[in-house]
Amino acid sequence: MNTIEWLADYNGASDWSRVSAVVAGLGVAGFAAADGLLEYGAKVTVLDHGDSEPVQDRAKLLETLGAGVRIGPGSTDNLPTGTDLVITTGLPPHQPMLAQAAAQGVAIWGEPELAWRLMQPNKQIPWLGITGTNGKTTTTEMLASMLTAAGLRTAAVGNIGRPLMEIVLDPEPYDVLAVELSSHQLHWSNSLSLHSAAVLNLHLDHLEWHGSAEAYAAAKAKIFQRVQQSCVYNVAEETTRKMVEEADVIEGARAIGFTLGVPKVAMLGLVEDILVDRAFIEQRQTSAVELATIADVAPDESGAGGAPHNVANALAAAALARSFGVRPTAVRDGLRAMRVGGHRIQTVGVIGDVRYVDDSKATNPHAAQASLTAFDDVVWVAGGQAKGVTFDDLVIRNRDRLRGAVLLGVDRDEIAQALARHAPQVPVISIGDTETSAMARVVEAAASLARPGDVVLLAPACASRDMYTDYAERGDAFAAAVQALAAREE
Repeated sequence: MNTIEWLADYNGASDWSRVSAVVAGLGVAGFAAADGLLEYGAKVTVLDHGDSEPVQDRAKLLETLGAGVRIGPGSTDNLPTGTDLVITTGLPPHQPMLAQAAAQGVAIWGEPELAWRLMQPNKQIPWLGITGTNGKTTTTEMLASMLTAAGLRTAAVGNIGRPLMEIVLDPEPYDVLAVELSSHQLHWSNSLSLHSAAVLNLHLDHLEWHGSAEAYAAAKAKIFQRVQQSCVYNVAEETTRKMVEEADVIEGARAIGFTLGVPKVAMLGLVEDILVDRAFIEQRQTSAVELATIADVAPDESGAGGAPHNVANALAAAALARSFGVRPTAVRDGLRAMRVGGHRIQTVGVIGDVRYVDDSKATNPHAAQASLTAFDDVVWVAGGQAKGVTFDDLVIRNRDRLRGAVLLGVDRDEIAQALARHAPQVPVISIGDTETSAMARVVEAAASLARPGDVVLLAPACASRDMYTDYAERGDAFAAAVQALAAREE
């Protein structure tokens, strides 16, 4: 029997001393997974191809706790002999070690899958799950704020930053969790049965990881499998509704739509400037209940809280909260209390009547589109890891608002070519330096193209890890470069 079959029913009550587990990746999620497996008695080997100081520190601590450790270049190339289970925190299916594991019938789980199993049967905390190409983090934060306003003990976890395994090991009880799940995490999940789940939207992204648009969509759709109460979909995106229709859910689970229009039965939506629920009330055939107003949707520092994409996020979060029985006033209070995090259309400086805006969180063309359309005259700062997507449509839709473009990162030429094809009149400056210090030259180049009244907008449409740890570090570098330029201009 291969280990996929042998471990099929393993949970928190199983004998983990029989399991030889490999944890691939020593980020915060990998560390938490290894720590949890050791606590449950498994034999653990941790692997990471990096050898940075944080990786070395985590490796030393896990070694002290009894784990085997293998770090540095080449460490994740080959599967250790005798492995029963691999926990991966981001590696794609075609990665050599994971391909070896799949060929040998070795079970491969993501950190959320491991956490879900270890919570059964004794620590069953309901999960309210959120996925989608864009808006996941904001929606998860909104949902957690609503749950907190309802007096529930909760946490925003998963892809949002705090690993789910920390909840497994936390002795404090939780009433419910707001869980952000990426396509990578969902790909390696096979037994999740969430209380309710939402797919916010679906646009091309992460094709280099999944291999195709179809595989990417299939990973996102897994969040609806075995849902117990509500499958929340975006009325404006037919693909998300089809995901619900094709999902194998627990009998009695409902399809709940969210829309920026007037809602039909079993939907949440808008009536003028009021967010309303026509899904979780007894009189839904003839009426709706008020949840909040657009003015209650917490703004980011640009004041864009009431922008359509943020209102849609609020409606999706409200649908999940209402599915868990949260009262309407708690939805409103949660929205009022919540503040959108940094690096989302955030003004970081004004120099000579030119506004500098950080939207480093715009890591794909669809997110960059939402950012670009918020402004009239833009010097666009873009580039990084393209993840297999193209930029032609993005350039075509925004060429009339572009004052210029400054490009950086490993795939900057792909954006440059799209600009040359569709917006040859737009001046382009390409910064070939891939050191993190290159952002200072990027900002100086953008300033040279900008005119009074323009916005210099960091909306990269690409991932950041060719040059930075994550989008936050990229945004911080942009802000620091703007501040340095402002100091020189004084």
